[in-house]
Amino acid sequence: MTAASDRQLAALSELAGLVAAGTTRRSQLATATGLSRAAVAQRVDLLIAKGVLVETGTVATDRGRPPLTLQLASAGAVVCAVDLGATHSTVAVAELGGRVLVEATDELDINDGPEAVLSGLHRQLGRLLAAAGHPAAHVRAISIGVPGPVEASTGTVVRPPIMRGWDGTRVPDFFAGRYRAPVLVDNDVNMMALGEYGHRPTADHLLYVKVGTGIGCGIVSGGVVHRGATGAAGDIGHIRVPGQDDVLCHCGNTGCVEAVASGAAIAAALREAGLPAEHAADVVRLVAEGDPLARRHVRLAAQRLGDVIASLVSFYNPDTIVLGGSIASLHDDLLADIRAAVYRRALPLATRTVAIETTLLGRRAGIEGARRLAVAHLLSPEGIAHMLDGGSG
Repeated sequence: MTAASDRQLAALSELAGLVAAGTTRRSQLATATGLSRAAVAQRVDLLIAKGVLVETGTVATDRGRPPLTLQLASAGAVVCAVDLGATHSTVAVAELGGRVLVEATDELDINDGPEAVLSGLHRQLGRLLAAAGHPAAHVRAISIGVPGPVEASTGTVVRPPIMRGWDGTRVPDFFAGRYRAPVLVDNDVNMMALGEYGHRPTADHLLYVKVGTGIGCGIVSGGVVHRGATGAAGDIGHIRVPGQDDVLCHCGNTGCVEAVASGAAIAAALREAGLPAEHAADVVRLVAEGDPLARRHVRLAAQRLGDVIASLVSFYNPDTIVLGGSIASLHDDLLADIRAAVYRRALPLATRTVAIETTLLGRRAGIEGARRLAVAHLLSPEGIAHMLDGGSG
């Protein structure tokens, strides 16, 4: 691709992004970008022709003919967002501007393997698109969060601990020939982090810590998910907790915070004490019932997790830490101990303005993040290039 075409793609991406952010008039786009009105008109007309933007309605002015306003397309362009969990899938079809047209949640077993799970997902996408009144040709991007490590550049699942039979699965390959849209795949916690970030206008550097059956972390800076060199960034569940060397983790090491502070670890400790706790959900139930032993184990887990998060605060210096996942719903028993550990161990400069809070979106964080990732990719230079090369639409 030539330098000139790179500049053209960057300009188209910038214009589309400005419209998505609320700059709705051509004159405003010219002012914001420094481009001439003729250059803006040429590029905007191309984005309209390709079904990314529409020009509609009027806005009131003091004099003269009211100009039309620009917005992201809704009639002939949608994105599909997918949140795959260990036992469920949520699928949504949404307009580029954010409005969800139709959504459904189904039970599944991720250990049924990629062929069965992805075939079911394909059928569900077809049903939802039909219900929304959109053919497959209107799909501009598909974004899928999965509960395991992902090489995001290729959409390949890599040695997932709870996705039996998925290792090496390149998820986008399954959809090749079924849709002409790009298929984006990422770890579910990254999706949750992006979803939560989008609903916190004052956050710029955000950590999303999921505390459920396992423990993971999503990192977002300036609206961009940080994945690291190979996609492994945020795998905090296997950071060692001092003094826990006798506790074996499923990864093969000992003393991992996931092995001593996750929902699964708390449930195991409660079972050893004779309480009926098979899963993280049972821990939540026992705490809600006021069981003192369950509350004590949750607070101990919070202290251990707090020490790990304190290290993250010193290293990353976030302005916002969001706790999500099933155990995070026990915020009265979790937040105080995590905050205490962070403020005790991290330096005052790093903790002076940091907010430590529970999720605003709850279980919707993953599907909202997947939708945002799909739209962001569509409006990126790479997404624009795919569109111009005859991708969907």
